[in-house]
Amino acid sequence: MKKFTAGQNEDGVRLSRFVEGVTSGLPRSLLYKSFRNKRIKVNGRRAEPDARLAAGDVIELYINDEFFPPKPAPAAKPARRAPAVTVVYEDGDIAVLYKPARLLCHGDRTGDANLIDAFTARQIAAGQYDPRAEQRFAPALCNRLDRGTEGLVIAAKNYAALRDMNEIIRSDWLKKEYLTITVGAPPAGRHIAWLQHSEKGNKVRIHARESEGYKQIITDVTVLRCQGPYALCRIGLVTGRTHQIRAHLAYLGHPVLGDVKYGNRKLNERSGLKTQALCAQRLTFGHIPEQNGLHRLSGRCIKLADPEILRTFERVSAPPEP
Repeated sequence: MKKFTAGQNEDGVRLSRFVEGVTSGLPRSLLYKSFRNKRIKVNGRRAEPDARLAAGDVIELYINDEFFPPKPAPAAKPARRAPAVTVVYEDGDIAVLYKPARLLCHGDRTGDANLIDAFTARQIAAGQYDPRAEQRFAPALCNRLDRGTEGLVIAAKNYAALRDMNEIIRSDWLKKEYLTITVGAPPAGRHIAWLQHSEKGNKVRIHARESEGYKQIITDVTVLRCQGPYALCRIGLVTGRTHQIRAHLAYLGHPVLGDVKYGNRKLNERSGLKTQALCAQRLTFGHIPEQNGLHRLSGRCIKLADPEILRTFERVSAPPEP
């Protein structure tokens, strides 16, 4: 028999999902047989698979030891090359982080440093997360940015915050705005098109009209400044599709400077940029219903006051020295 105590990160979690999280290789048929045979109990009583846990509940699992993974080894020390984490906003549930261009959000096969590992190391160092004590949850990112894009990324510190932030994003209660440098000034206003993502080459195609297999995209464009061959623009995402900003602006004839997939190769080389000039600069929360645990964020605007892209614009658009 194994005994667990539900923590804050298990509050509201479905019991069957909890059991699946703390076991390994347990067939679903055996899982539900264990429920029927009263081999899974909460606070000493039989419980149903869809029962919701509350913090402090004691879960007893009368399941063979072979279905429980061995205790994890102590967490390894974070690599010395892990970047420092810049926090733009923080409370007890979430943190809004600044991701510089070229930093990954999550780890990949390259093994390069990434934002979530750096944030997790920060939480461990601050005593706010213990990977050996948590059964189900690790700090997680609620949104992601391409490697070449700088800007704001939301991190959840607990399961409830991750669930509630996912609902906010899914329900369009969060507005995301970007700064970008374009080749020439795109037409201002709201632009609607249809996009299809191709796994081959990880590129997208844009159509002017609705087509089978294409999803609608809506992009708002405001031109802030024009200087030389470039424009500094604010982009509002009404929809959020893969490569939407980069592909949509290229379709409008004014690609993002530095974009190697959809951009102007000649001007990219002239600018000297190594990645696209794109920054997730502002997050604005709309009305969030009171039943959502992050309701307090309603009306809050979180932004980067001095993003690197502003200095990039001044540099690339400056007239050449005589």
